[in-house]
Amino acid sequence: MMLLRSLAAILPALLLAACGTTSLPGGETTVEPSATTRSPTPTRKPTVTLKRGGGFYKDDGPGDEIPDGLDDIPDAEPKWEPLHKPATRPYVVLGKEYVPNTTLKPYKARGVASWYGKKFHGQKTSNGDTYDMFAMTAAHPTLALPSYVRVTSQHSGKSVIVRVNDRGPFHAGRIIDLSYTAAYRLGLINGGSGQVEVEAILPGEATATAYAQVAPPAGEADEIARLAQRMEREERPIQSAAATGSDDHQPGIYLQLGAFANPDNAENMRNHLARELDWLSEPLRVRASGGVHRLHLGPYASRSDAEQVAEKIRATLGQRPTIVSR
Repeated sequence: MMLLRSLAAILPALLLAACGTTSLPGGETTVEPSATTRSPTPTRKPTVTLKRGGGFYKDDGPGDEIPDGLDDIPDAEPKWEPLHKPATRPYVVLGKEYVPNTTLKPYKARGVASWYGKKFHGQKTSNGDTYDMFAMTAAHPTLALPSYVRVTSQHSGKSVIVRVNDRGPFHAGRIIDLSYTAAYRLGLINGGSGQVEVEAILPGEATATAYAQVAPPAGEADEIARLAQRMEREERPIQSAAATGSDDHQPGIYLQLGAFANPDNAENMRNHLARELDWLSEPLRVRASGGVHRLHLGPYASRSDAEQVAEKIRATLGQRPTIVSR
């Protein structure tokens, strides 16, 4: 028994000896781990603060493990590449029409850049690549895919060169979505977004040849313009009857989130919005009719139900879908 009492008295002293102590005002003392104590191997995980209206998407972020050496990842190297033809077709998202470039051309704009991370990592981009949040890439609503741009932070003056291989962002007021690494290099991670200047980089001496090879065949530009006008007309009214064409949608009231000439683009956007709006309880489907592939959400029992969801989407993305009745 005497031995047990002695051990009980000595044990606290041994524990304190293995720790450092710091005196605080008022005579309080904190106990700190000894410098010789080894903690588990740390995971590099930068502090990320998502401000209201900030950069990355709901429930998105940098992920649990961030590799070292992000500062050493080189900029994308501009070179001529054949354009992804399906990505040149016009489309409408949340009532806004987008007519992508069909050639490489000069471009310069200033606005808000945001970034997208783990929620889209490994997913298919609009030109068929696999999104890698640690590569130097970006998404843009209308630039030709693929193409290259220089992005310069208006706050820090830092610049990066990225390869544009995806569509987006579709949040009001944003002009480009950067990969995690590109945003990290510009110092945009903690704020989530920031003011930038985006300028297209045209491939070196092969530029003139590239234009000739990626330009659409004669007459296709006019057809693209006519299709864009047609989609714009069809987006505006609340339709009272279904267009001709068969699909598995039941009659009712729907929210139309997009319209596309190319079915792959429609499916890609469906997957994109399904990840962004993961709180949706109604199915999001692509409906094909008359050569246009429309992205419909619903059906809803009443217009007021559809209005409530439309307003929630507007609050999330800054743009409101169109209500259509079938």
